[in-house]
Amino acid sequence: MGASHWDYYVPYQSDLQAALDDLRRHVFATGDYWWAVPYELGTSAADFPNRPQTEDELWADETVQECGTHSILDMRWVVTKVKDADYGTVRAVGEEEALERLGVTKLTRAHVKALEPLAEQRWFGRCAILHSSAGEPEEIYFWGYSGD
Repeated sequence: MGASHWDYYVPYQSDLQAALDDLRRHVFATGDYWWAVPYELGTSAADFPNRPQTEDELWADETVQECGTHSILDMRWVVTKVKDADYGTVRAVGEEEALERLGVTKLTRAHVKALEPLAEQRWFGRCAILHSSAGEPEEIYFWGYSGD
């Protein structure tokens, strides 16, 4: 099947891990992920009333562990340093990286297209705080590739 690109915008909150946790809960509850057990391409878990009712139940299945969900559910932790990035982590774009790559420290939605290449590896996500035109934190953009 190959990896899938995913991305999400969520309202800003200062705790990036809490934002990731909230997003994961939402995606799981709505079934907005690929469920490997029926292995039907082009479907989402929401298409199946018998889908797992808890994440523990979802991840207990070996097929899901191998294939992933092709969604943010494949990511567990937010990290801020390159050395801490590992399988299933989302690394935040810091001001220094933003300045080096894009020439600004306050990213906006206008920078999203330029940010996308920063998610270079499958099973590793990225996130960036996006600012309003007034320079205030407004939302968090999560993106990456996962699934097999």
